[in-house]
Amino acid sequence: MLLDTAALYFRAFHGLPETITAPDGTPVNAVRGLLDIVARLVDEYAPTDLVACWDDAWRPSWRVALLPSYKAQRLDDEEAGTETVPEALTAQIPVIREALDALGVPVVGADDHEADDVIGTLAARASTPVDVVTSDRDLLQVVDDARGVRVISTAKGMRALEVVTDEVLQQRYGVTAAQYADFATLRGDPSDGLPGVAGIGAKTAASLLQRLGDLAGVLDAAHRGGSGLSAGQAQRLRDGADYVRRALPVVEVVRDLDLPAVDTAIRLTDERRAAAEDLAARLDLGRSMARALEALA
Repeated sequence: MLLDTAALYFRAFHGLPETITAPDGTPVNAVRGLLDIVARLVDEYAPTDLVACWDDAWRPSWRVALLPSYKAQRLDDEEAGTETVPEALTAQIPVIREALDALGVPVVGADDHEADDVIGTLAARASTPVDVVTSDRDLLQVVDDARGVRVISTAKGMRALEVVTDEVLQQRYGVTAAQYADFATLRGDPSDGLPGVAGIGAKTAASLLQRLGDLAGVLDAAHRGGSGLSAGQAQRLRDGADYVRRALPVVEVVRDLDLPAVDTAIRLTDERRAAAEDLAARLDLGRSMARALEALA
């Protein structure tokens, strides 16, 4: 099980009141919430291995070089390149890492890459089935029924988890997982600062990919003419061709990072249990740490 960790701790932070604090007054709502999420996921899906995938860079420089608008709307300080994150959450991130470490859950990131890229690489390497836990639609591109890779989507909240397979993708978007990055590039995603091709919405993008296979085929048809494209569609695609060529590698997750070897097996030793219980007592994490320990055991 590969966790899109930041997506989960943001959800935890906004799902619980900031009045949940440690004895010294430090907010611990995100810490408690993330522990509850881990407990729920492990209980329900029973993974043998668990990895907390990390954003070493939430807005990688190479993606910004290709597409300056990438996540630009989320900048807190444009010159510093920092993300808008509530102070009460920022203070909890080191504690989240400490809690994961105490439980023996490895935190894996990669220089100048996002958690998405770590997930893409680990999923590509896996020789056993993989569950990816995220609310990020971009990670739908890693779904692969043949290899047992599926997404556990938290987009609708923890009470409405959805298992996304190839069949679900086909029914919802009309494209395969292999086509999803092409589809997202054409359609765009305002939440990531991706404008898409003007005049090409989700239905049109899916229709084009169904008929023409992939983005290269769509652009080739736009320049050749014919292939069932209207004159307006062809012109819009030609106008957007430069954007598409720059945006596609931004949207595609990296699948070949050189990641460190880590022990991902869930193994709750006496030493880890003691460290986790000590942390829970020190920060008054209540039943949240206990639930996580019970699930991992």
